Amino acid sequence: MPRRVSLPEADDLFRPTVVRDASVDPSGESGLDVETRDPAEPKPTGRVRHDEKMTVYISSDELLDIEDARIALRRRHGLAADRGRVVRAAVALALVDLEKRGEHSDLVTLLRQQ
Repeated sequence: MPRRVSLPEADDLFRPTVVRDASVDPSGESGLDVETRDPAEPKPTGRVRHDEKMTVYISSDELLDIEDARIALRRRHGLAADRGRVVRAAVALALVDLEKRGEHSDLVTLLRQQ
């Protein structure tokens, strides 16, 4: 008799992994990491366990560029970083630039060209 495998339900797959502190204002910050930060200072998360996941499709050339950047960081600057960390740092820089320069940010300029 074949054994039936039980799969997780949708509620189990999409449950929050961090308990949010209800005493925090509605800004969306968790009670575990409430801080005031200068918007001009990029804040990539670095090497920590991440609770959220996002899938991004990129071209093979873009993947090679990220890998080249990762190798250059290690070879020229002595920084060991995986591709995810490089991407999170780049996203943090782009978001700070957008917040500071708005309409004139590199991100707006690049997206308008596409």
